[in-house]
Amino acid sequence: MQPRSYHVITFGCQMNVHDSAWLGAALEARGFARAELADAEVVIINTCSVREKPEQKVMSALGRVRQATGGDGRVLVAVAGCVAQQLGAELFDRSPQVRLVAGSDGIAQAPLAIERLLAEPQARLALCAFTEAFPEKEGAPRRNGGPSALVTIMQGCDNFCAYCIVPFTRGRQKSRATPAILEECRERLAEGASEITLLGQNVNAFGRDKTGDGTSFFRLLEQVAALPGLRRLRYVTPHPKDMGPGDVAAFGSLPTLCPRLHLPLQAGSDAVLARMRRRYDSAGFLRLVEDLRAVRPDLALSTDLIVGFPGETEQDFQATLDMMEACGFMSSFSFCYSDRPGAAATRFPDKLPPEVQHERLQRLQALQDRLGQRWLDARAGQETTLLIEGRSPRKETAAQDRAEVSAVSCEDWQGRDPYGVPVHVPLPAGVNHTGSFIPVRIVEAKRHSLVGRTLPDSRA
Repeated sequence: MQPRSYHVITFGCQMNVHDSAWLGAALEARGFARAELADAEVVIINTCSVREKPEQKVMSALGRVRQATGGDGRVLVAVAGCVAQQLGAELFDRSPQVRLVAGSDGIAQAPLAIERLLAEPQARLALCAFTEAFPEKEGAPRRNGGPSALVTIMQGCDNFCAYCIVPFTRGRQKSRATPAILEECRERLAEGASEITLLGQNVNAFGRDKTGDGTSFFRLLEQVAALPGLRRLRYVTPHPKDMGPGDVAAFGSLPTLCPRLHLPLQAGSDAVLARMRRRYDSAGFLRLVEDLRAVRPDLALSTDLIVGFPGETEQDFQATLDMMEACGFMSSFSFCYSDRPGAAATRFPDKLPPEVQHERLQRLQALQDRLGQRWLDARAGQETTLLIEGRSPRKETAAQDRAEVSAVSCEDWQGRDPYGVPVHVPLPAGVNHTGSFIPVRIVEAKRHSLVGRTLPDSRA
């Protein structure tokens, strides 16, 4: 008897990627097999509503599913995640093929719901209620997902920034129990992971909500960093207002904590930050950056930026450009402001015309390209260690690159350095290098990546 088949389509952040991986593992534990879209009996669209036009993207994805599956009513289509939380049962009216809607907390119940719906072809289910505590996802098997693992430590947010929909789609902040986090980390390390990234909407507020168990984020970092077998530790995403002295000091005291931090700025103007309800100003942000680099001078910073927030003047925008220069961001995610349902800024006056937003976004991204290239160029000649992720997506490495490494036949592989940058390196062919730590020297900076050569003491 052939196993039932499934296919997952994922939009959005690393938390969604992690949820999708869990959904796949949980379905496989129930006897399902992963399949291409056209061959799947169950199709799950895991959605994101943070950026522009999320509903249109979901409806477009549903159209692709209908086309790929021939509109076959026997295919069970589920919509999960933030757009599912936002629209709820309305999705049933918008798309008759949808039979399961699972919001942010409802994802934990989705595998069991899918089995029920397969047994009851006429039924539909909406799982959109928020839970009081962190929704533990039980029943998924241990699964080797490669050398890097994602572990969720909290969900939701209590900040209610004026532009943000997260508190409405992910709910209020709920911290996960520390023993459960440590146990999952141990499982991922036992499977062969060497690097762990801790996930949450506001990680350094971990433990401060009513579901916390008294462990602060800094203490959690210490406990995870002490686990045997861990070589690298990362986390996303912090909020600048919640980074305390311990969180800063961790970059100097925990050797496994990588020198890379994604620190969302959003805007450089104090007036705009106040309207955004970010609860810090530009001077406070710069002090935080200075404190971080005092304990870890080589710390690489990336950020989030919103262009064209309601009421943003040219002077406000210039303040954002000035902050980018002052902080020396190696990279950034930048977007034009757009209204998100339920967020306070939807009611703000002085919305900027799209053409003004887009012109400013182009100027900001041009500056970021220059800052990013300057940071990459400065890496040339440095020695570092790569955690090899897999074969390089680059189409070719120059024949000279390979010839100068050795006479042995080589293939192009890609790894990440401690700063999280992709580095392409020729390694001996015929060997699976995934998960290996390879010392290299950076020999060239590309536009968004680096090229390395193995050092003499490399054991590639």
